[in-house]
Amino acid sequence: MTTPKRTFDFLYLQKEHFPKEDCVAYKKNGQWKKFSTDEVVEIVNNLSVGFLESGLKSGDKVAIISANRPEWNFIDLACQQVGIISVPIYPTITVDDYSYIFENSDSKFVFVGDEDLFQKSTEAAEKATNIEKIFTFDRIENAPHWTEVEKLGKGKERTEVEKMMASIKEDDLMTIIYTSGTTGRPKGVMLSHKNVVSNAIAVSSVCPIEKGKSKALSFLPLCHIYERTGFHYFLQYGVSIYYAESMETIAANLQEVKPDVFNTVPRLLEKIYDKIIAKGLEASGPKRAIFFWALNLGLRYEPRKDQGFIYDKQLELANKLVFSKWREALGGNVKAINVGAAALQPRLARVFWSAGIKLCEGYGLTETSPVIAVNRAEEIDMMVGTVGPLIEGVEVKIADDGEILAKGPNVMMGYYKNPEKTAEVLQDGWFHTGDIGELVEGKFLKITDRKKEMFKTSGGKYVAPQLIENKIKESYFIEQAAVIGNNRKFPSALVVPNFDGLKEWCNLHHIDYTTDHEMIKNDQVLEKIEQEIEKANKNFAQWEKVKRISLVDHVWSIDSGEVTPTLKLKRKVINEKYESMIEEMYQ
Repeated sequence: MTTPKRTFDFLYLQKEHFPKEDCVAYKKNGQWKKFSTDEVVEIVNNLSVGFLESGLKSGDKVAIISANRPEWNFIDLACQQVGIISVPIYPTITVDDYSYIFENSDSKFVFVGDEDLFQKSTEAAEKATNIEKIFTFDRIENAPHWTEVEKLGKGKERTEVEKMMASIKEDDLMTIIYTSGTTGRPKGVMLSHKNVVSNAIAVSSVCPIEKGKSKALSFLPLCHIYERTGFHYFLQYGVSIYYAESMETIAANLQEVKPDVFNTVPRLLEKIYDKIIAKGLEASGPKRAIFFWALNLGLRYEPRKDQGFIYDKQLELANKLVFSKWREALGGNVKAINVGAAALQPRLARVFWSAGIKLCEGYGLTETSPVIAVNRAEEIDMMVGTVGPLIEGVEVKIADDGEILAKGPNVMMGYYKNPEKTAEVLQDGWFHTGDIGELVEGKFLKITDRKKEMFKTSGGKYVAPQLIENKIKESYFIEQAAVIGNNRKFPSALVVPNFDGLKEWCNLHHIDYTTDHEMIKNDQVLEKIEQEIEKANKNFAQWEKVKRISLVDHVWSIDSGEVTPTLKLKRKVINEKYESMIEEMYQ
């Protein structure tokens, strides 16, 4: 099999070795609409010709703003073939951010998913004079449809496209991805074909898939490099890609598609786990006892440790009685789940692995295309609490201050139009990740915190907030937490309760549940959450313990502005938004 050099090579690799009836698929009017490999190749080639007929040339930029759907991939692959640089943009960001990215990236065409995005893009384009045309994937009155570009290429000579494909080198710029920006304006990460291709090939050792026969469910945004590199990896091995209808329909789509693999973020697994616990709490008598016996057995699971004959036999029974139902809820075929973009709680890794659901937690950044390290689906290459061994071709060294530095073919070309920021993070060939970590047993990379997020108390002690937040969130009654304390006497925390869990607890203890807003002021509720914080505190040194908390009455979201599109906390926004609550905790 020829080793791909450019990202579009993966499509032709599939055509040659694993042609599919369902290369990509999405749900339309209640039915799965499938595109075969041959159909995808035809559409992509027509679009490539259409782009050239439209007056675009190699080096021009095209923005894509849409939820996941096959058209997203068609446009992206067509751009890749003729040297046009795709600029994927999160659908959830503001009009002001659209406008900034349009202008900063020098985009000429924009492709959007639906009417709402068309309106937002049109408004943003008025401020960015470089946008020539906005096309839509849905059919919208008075808006150019993406098939107009495709039609321009139908039946036309493809010689020019073939010449351009042959001329594209692996070191050529392929895409500019704007980071979600926890601080200030987003930066445009320039990734070459080689960056993404090397990463897609290197992670191929992670998933135990059957080439040409496996299926993946895709729901993480394609505008994020995590899912985009995943797309190319799936493409090369003939993994059929089915796009979930929405985040709300994932449970139903898992049952329909019965995937062998999917990529996810810890937040979704936390929600799945909370729903599982809620079902256990609803059970009564022997069923409830068996559920929590199995759960506690799973929480003791250690993939790399022999826990003896009795434990193994008990786990076998737990799998028959309880965990088999968990696997069925995921479709029944899942061989591995790739987890990234944020830290996975160790207890989730243990309990899912004990249930035969292999969570392969990895680590990386947009700037590293993205994977640096990942836990494998084999127990020997998996360690709970770490992000696994390095992938092939990537080197890591730990700087004197604990920062993780990475080097390899996956490291970005730099930030677009931003040599100063590029020079800050790329030094002597090493990319400075901004994360603090260590290599356990010289093999497993462990992330201890974000360098920029660590803070120092007024007593001069360093505190790593992410570690404490993750431990706090292990509580069934806590949904989100932000640990505060820079230059303060002690750490405190803003806490968002798990309101569903809270309702159950209130019913159980005969407490009248009124509204979320009123319940966070209830003395019994506050005492319960404080008890949960105390449990988490046991894991930390005296100066790291959370001394005071303040409860928030709504879940932090992308729309309300407290989290990024990859669900990381926007600490600056949280500090500003809850300034008075924070000050109150220190009075």
